[in-house]
Amino acid sequence: MKFAIAIPQFYADGEFDPAAFRAYLARAEELGFESAWTQESVLGTSSQFSPIEAMTYAAACSERLRLGCVVFVSTLHSPVHLAKSLATLDQLSLGRLEVGVGTGGRGRPFAAFGVDPNRYVARFTEGVTIMKALWTEPRVTFHGEFWQLENAPMEPKPFTKPHPRLWFGGASEPALRRAVRMGDGFFGAGSSPTDKFAEQVQIVRRALTEAGRPADSFPIAKRVYIALDEDAERARNRMNAALEGIYGHRVPAIEAAAVAGTPADCVREANRVAAAGAELILFTALFDQREQMEQLAAAVLPKVG
Repeated sequence: MKFAIAIPQFYADGEFDPAAFRAYLARAEELGFESAWTQESVLGTSSQFSPIEAMTYAAACSERLRLGCVVFVSTLHSPVHLAKSLATLDQLSLGRLEVGVGTGGRGRPFAAFGVDPNRYVARFTEGVTIMKALWTEPRVTFHGEFWQLENAPMEPKPFTKPHPRLWFGGASEPALRRAVRMGDGFFGAGSSPTDKFAEQVQIVRRALTEAGRPADSFPIAKRVYIALDEDAERARNRMNAALEGIYGHRVPAIEAAAVAGTPADCVREANRVAAAGAELILFTALFDQREQMEQLAAAVLPKVG
């Protein structure tokens, strides 16, 4: 069992504290977290830093932590620009990059990004194909529906060979099967309840068997929104308020998926996530992140697995 922690990225204008950010990453390494992760939300009411910039700063503030984003809604990106940025970050971090991608689902503001909402899945798969090609081929010729490249080189390639691991997000069976077909791992969403995640894991494992892929070559992970407090009611109230700040409104299903309560409550729920199939758990606190990380390391991690 591996454990990951969220990279702080929720800051209002002028609130960012570079020294505290550096200390958080250094302490995460001391506590033994395997990796640290961002998430992406370009438009919305929550005050949130862009993932690539936050990851790049984190790379300069750490030495061992692997650094990732779950997920880039890559449908909304130019795959050429995204491939270049990620290859650069993988070089800067000496191969510590993890990349999560997802379609974003039908609810995204596609018009703001010039994306046809009726073709977003096709755009997603074409974009991932282009990124892989740019990372692995000396020159790329590609004639697609959305992008065309002719004998196009991109250097440098990622530090990681053949390219950084691609984690796929997704919830539906077609998305999960696409993850097995095109990706290197599956990452369950923080908004997904543990019971639903367990069902998703079973779909992924069946698809791996059908494809003849060894299960140990395709890791499975899950984000867990978490809040620890000896006062369980206070933990739940603070968690729900933080989620409302991120999503812009109350979402009971996401609140139910989040874990909030005493350390014993959190140990029990984290072990349910592990039993459902998670080999990596990304703990994401939405307030008092440094204090929550310390409590996780002391009271939860030693009892999960």
